[in-house]
This record gives sequence, structure tokens and C-alpha cells, in this order.
Amino acid sequence: MKVFIIGGGASGMVSAINIRKQNNDVTILEQNAKLGKKLLVTGNGHCNYWNDYQDLEKYHSNNVELFNEIFINQKDQVLNFFDSLGIVPKIKNGYYYPFSNQATSILNALINKIENENIKVKCNEQVKRIKKVDNKFIINTNNNVYECDKVVISTGSLASIKEEYLGYRFAKDFNHQIIKPEPSLVALVGNDSYYHYWDGVRCEAKVSLISNNKLIKEEFGEVQFTNYGISGICIFNLSTYFNEYSNLILKINFVPWFKEDNFKEWLNNQNNKLPNYSLKQILEGFLNYKIVNLIFKLLKIKDNAKWEEINQDKLVTYLTSFSFIPIKTKEFINAQTTKGGIPLNEIDINTMESKIVKGLYFTGEILDVNGDCGGYNLGFAWMSALQIKIK
Repeated sequence: MKVFIIGGGASGMVSAINIRKQNNDVTILEQNAKLGKKLLVTGNGHCNYWNDYQDLEKYHSNNVELFNEIFINQKDQVLNFFDSLGIVPKIKNGYYYPFSNQATSILNALINKIENENIKVKCNEQVKRIKKVDNKFIINTNNNVYECDKVVISTGSLASIKEEYLGYRFAKDFNHQIIKPEPSLVALVGNDSYYHYWDGVRCEAKVSLISNNKLIKEEFGEVQFTNYGISGICIFNLSTYFNEYSNLILKINFVPWFKEDNFKEWLNNQNNKLPNYSLKQILEGFLNYKIVNLIFKLLKIKDNAKWEEINQDKLVTYLTSFSFIPIKTKEFINAQTTKGGIPLNEIDINTMESKIVKGLYFTGEILDVNGDCGGYNLGFAWMSALQIKIK
């Protein structure tokens, strides 16, 4: 079979290798000058390609039960695949990186395999149209017209895309539905006027996502405070729920290392231990001074105030349950991945073939699966690519 892969990113390259193992003639069409452009920037250039903690709670889809079939089949095969490429992992707290700590190691290993398997690669080829005539697919690019037996669409998603994105249009041309794409793993934007006070601060915190007084999800980790709102890994993980719920509030606990019930007592003990210190001096012993200054401004506390002179319960509330109201996410160009895409119930999960058009396959981010930070989105890229079976 002559098979063309549209897209030379993470899932496209692994799809090509997998399909070549099935004794097919494989060609990758990539619109950029080189393969794996986005792969090089994952994990800040270190490429967190897998995570030891594999659980369905780390993945999101409108058809989780269908994703579970891919998950069960392939989660234990991914590490075997990278071992076969010669990748030596560096494992830190369950996070997998190449031992070189460089994304180029993963990319080069994939490219070496592609070259060794005689998979053809055609770069600077932007696909403009795909149609099926009888039992053949006709692919029109900016440069050429190609004919093949099977097509795999591995074009990624709208996340981080600057150029024109045609992946969803190709799917629609073949009568596939598209669940509305939304930015995910992305910063959250608010509209309060005080953000310039905390701009540039990074600190460990517990963040709770609340909707209509109901807890949706909690995350612990570094929060980055910006002049438009909040960012950081734990905020990214919560952003995937943004459009699922109404009346959202994020509660930020600046002192997650304390049980909230004991924190007021602890502050009182600190005040007794440091009787000559102002409240600000006590707070700056464990909290960024910009956060302290902001809370003082919001509560109208004087800079030289003492612990016994202020509304202690209100201060404790601001330190353990500070309210941030998000009004939107940042745009697709700022997102690490996309929520939504082609619904899994339109795909034969055992082969990744379209149920609507024979010979058409989909892998990776174009599908309605997105993961949390920590190697899960690349994890799905690998899993979906290894799940392909050409019939």
C-alpha cells in the first residue's frame, strides 16, 4: 500500500514508522522546512516525552471510554518503542526525558529511524486539498499533486500555530464533525486592576477551581503571576475546565504547607516570638514581598501595622483562599495544546481509521483528546500513532 502522512510532527513521524513496519510504502508531507518543529520546544527544549503515572484522570475527551481502548492497548508499548530507537531515559519524579536532557535526542532518533526504514520525506509541502476518487486519494500541495491508497492526517491542532491551519478543514471535507476547539494548557486572564502589583512573582501554591460553590479540581505547584492574570503548570491543568463550568473562581492558598485551621494560631505564635516585628516583616519571612504589599493594599493595612491591630480572620482568608476570577483563557498561539477536535466515536479505535471514509486515518492532537502537563499530550501522540493498523 502507498500511504501518505500529512504532518511531520510527533504523531506523524511515529505513525510513519509504525506503518512502514506493516510493509507499506510511506511518505511524509511536512509544510515546514524540517520535521518535528514543535517537538524541539516541548518541555522547554528538554522534551518530557512520557510519565510513569499513567491514569485516565490525566487525559480529557468527550469519549473517555473510547480513549480507554487506545490507552489500554498502547500505554505499555510506548517505552518499548523508544527503547528500540536507542533512547536512554532520565526519569525525574516519574517524568521521562532523554538522558541528554535535549529534545534533539528524541527528534534525531525518530529521523534516524525514518531514514533507516526508507520512509520518504517531502518538506515545504503544504497540503491544500485532499479528495478521494474511486479508491485513491488525490493530494494537492503548494508544489505537487500526489496519489496514494491511504492517508493519515497528523496535522496537530491550533495550539501555538502562527501559520494557516487546515487540519480541521480536511476532516470536514470528508464529513467529519469537529468538537469546538478551545485553547488548553494555557494561562488564565482576569479583569481586576491590581495585577501590576504581583506581576513577575512565582511561588508554590495550592489552587482550587470552584464553580457555583462546588470544588471542581485542585492543583499544587508553581503559580506565575502576570499583568493579565495567572499562569504556571497548575493553572494550565485547570484551564482545560474553563468552558465546561460557569461562575468560576480560583482560590489560591499562598501557604499550602499549613493546614488552614492552624495557620491563624501559627501567625499568632510568630507574633509572640517576634514581638518587635511589624506584621509585614513577619509575612515577608515566608511570602514574596510583592504579594504582601498587594494584600496590604487590598485590605488597607498600614505598612507598620502589628498583628493585633488588624482583622486577623480576613488576612488569613486572603493568605489561604485568595479569590481570582478568570474571564477567559489566553489565545491559541499561547496554548500548549487544544481541547476538542474530531470526536473519537467517528474513528475505529482499534485501527484509527475513519468510520466515514475508508482508507483515511487520524492521529494526535487533531482528535478530541488532550492531556495534562507532564508528558501526557506527547503520550497520546505516541499512543494514537502506534495504534494505527493499515487494512
